[in-house]
Amino acid sequence: MIGFPASLERLVQLFTRLPGIGRKSATRMALKLLTSPEAECAELAGAIMDARTRTIGCSICGGLTEDDPCAICSDARRDPSTVCVVERPSDILALERTGRFRGRYHVLGGLLSPLDGIGPENLRIDRLLDRLEGKTIAEIILALNPTAEGEATALYVARLLSQRGINVTKLASGLPVGGELDLADELTLGTALDERRAV
Repeated sequence: MIGFPASLERLVQLFTRLPGIGRKSATRMALKLLTSPEAECAELAGAIMDARTRTIGCSICGGLTEDDPCAICSDARRDPSTVCVVERPSDILALERTGRFRGRYHVLGGLLSPLDGIGPENLRIDRLLDRLEGKTIAEIILALNPTAEGEATALYVARLLSQRGINVTKLASGLPVGGELDLADELTLGTALDERRAV
């Protein structure tokens, strides 16, 4: 059986590394690029490199930004006494789409997963604790995915924070178990945020 030329096969394989892209989708994308004008391909390659070099993690919350601190952390209209803890930067965008949260964020950069060798030292938990020093933070909202790893991480963080006398809440049910925040619709996610409860 004859396959694709090596350069095209390499492109297909690189596309399959992206989340949610299977072999068929990767093949369609690669073939589309082959028939696209060279200027469009160059523009795509340039946009990828530009985003890669200009996008950084906010030094305060860990969200994605081009300016440090990010627009949310530097917005004086946001409530600094409420911090919503999320797994990854895309979760901030999901929560912002609801239009219901006016506090600040903190990105952990992952979830506890001992089987994968991810412990507390691999996450931005220490940076969260640093943010509490000398600040008047009244509530920490744990907005982590409702998976086994998300629940374990929420429990771990809640125990650390409860020792400091901080009100710790988590998103209410309504999010599907095993689901991901950035895939939830605005209504479900907004209701879960409004009906959060103590941990």
